[in-house]
Amino acid sequence: MVNAHVAHDCVVGNHVIMANAATLAGHVIVEDHASIGAYSGVHQFCRVGAHGYVGGYSVITKDVLPYSKTVSERKTQNYGVNTIGLERKGFTPDQIAGITTAFRRLLRSKLNTTQALDAIKAAGVTPEVKVIVDFIESSERGVIK
Repeated sequence: MVNAHVAHDCVVGNHVIMANAATLAGHVIVEDHASIGAYSGVHQFCRVGAHGYVGGYSVITKDVLPYSKTVSERKTQNYGVNTIGLERKGFTPDQIAGITTAFRRLLRSKLNTTQALDAIKAAGVTPEVKVIVDFIESSERGVIK
């Protein structure tokens, strides 16, 4: 994995993969078990959540949700839960189902982010879903949906 770049004041968690020429601008936070694809750039002050996957050649200008697959081609989009990656890392089917349900409320309902978070909380919050809720509530730049 040659030429990956980590700029000043970045925080990179454990077990992070940065492929060829992946680039972090200053003050980026990459949480544990995240993957950043080849030739991708992460804008300053953005965060990549735990177990988040950024596809190759992506340009990230908002926070990447934990457990998500995010790719930018013409428009940066969240493609849902990184199910295969979570299975490989030992998440149980019940844990993945809870994360998937939360993502459906957040990404596929007609609710805005605040309403979706309220619906997620009302349905009951598992430890994995709490990671998502806390991540969104602490986001300063907004999240990629």
